[in-house]
Amino acid sequence: MSSGKRIVIAVGGNALVQRHHPLDAAPQQVNVALAAAAIAGLAKCNDLIVTHGNGPQVGMLAIETAADTTLGAAYPLDALVAETQGLIGYWLAQALHNELGPETPIVALVTRALVSLDDAAFASPAKFIGATYTKAAALEAEPTLGWQVRQDGDAWRRVVPSPEPIAILETAVIRQLVEARTIVICGGGGGVPVIMDEQGRLHGVEAVVDKDVTSALLAEAIGADMLLLLTDADAVLLDFGTTDEQPILRATPEELRRREFPAGSMGPKVDAACRFVERTGRVAAIGALTQAERIMAGDAGTIITATGQYP
Repeated sequence: MSSGKRIVIAVGGNALVQRHHPLDAAPQQVNVALAAAAIAGLAKCNDLIVTHGNGPQVGMLAIETAADTTLGAAYPLDALVAETQGLIGYWLAQALHNELGPETPIVALVTRALVSLDDAAFASPAKFIGATYTKAAALEAEPTLGWQVRQDGDAWRRVVPSPEPIAILETAVIRQLVEARTIVICGGGGGVPVIMDEQGRLHGVEAVVDKDVTSALLAEAIGADMLLLLTDADAVLLDFGTTDEQPILRATPEELRRREFPAGSMGPKVDAACRFVERTGRVAAIGALTQAERIMAGDAGTIITATGQYP
């Protein structure tokens, strides 16, 4: 792998499991293989750092551990985020190996995101995780499992705190691996959320960090040339859900921030992309996973730059 651009690629949860689809392992592995095939071409002349979502998987584990009567208490979310990083990182590393061959070094790294207990998100949980439910089932689970639930489109889901990441604790290690021409899979699920006490000791907390915000922070910290947020949508849409709906092909952060986008889907991606461009002057893009190489070439997706021009 030769060094061209340094790209952080954030793979959305749709790469593993689609909404309303079962969380069986086999179809997730098929989807991971498709994701690896879509981004493998970019690895031939660029340095890649791959992050990924974990909402469905961490939610599934939370349900399982809460229902396990052999346990005295359910596992905390920070531990479950770490578990999903290992699982999904393994799947991605193996799929990329099968695409690129043994000569390409690839590593999956358990990654921690430092957060603050003073973050307002702890008082107002808003991050969706896990399976969808009917309203009746969700409201029944709320007191039984100690959850907070909220409507998500036509269904209901669990919500948890989603504090802002202050720093990615493995940044220096990630930078060293990238400089050694290693594809790094990291920041899964936004990173394992941890806080630091007055003695400098770290402790996990009950939260889930937004993957796209973490990806933007990481891209800035390691000097990435581009942040590529891949999902199941071809582009950011203007007037989404109306008869006037149309894709935004080029934009500046200022132009996008004057618009409103769905908080549970495109909103966090737009915000993360804008942050990266505003703080670095470099390029961010949002588009379909299957069009990763076309987005990189400027032929697909929504591309955000300081000037609104690309390439």
